[in-house]
Amino acid sequence: MGFERITVNPTVMGGVPTLRGLRIPVATVVSMVADGMTADEVVADLPDLELPDVAEALRYAAELTRERHVALRPSA
Repeated sequence: MGFERITVNPTVMGGVPTLRGLRIPVATVVSMVADGMTADEVVADLPDLELPDVAEALRYAAELTRERHVALRPSA
């Protein structure tokens, strides 16, 4: 799976993944959606973004969870 809209540049936002080289971290977009915003609301709030940016940020986050184990509390 390739990511054409996700960029990493050590001189932009300290090298964290951003969208299209903008100073908008993928984590910010994913957090906004996780907090209940729709993709349209995210784009309205961050007008430099496009709807495909939001979709790719979510796909990127999903791929990261496949590649890395995050410690969770055991289920009851």
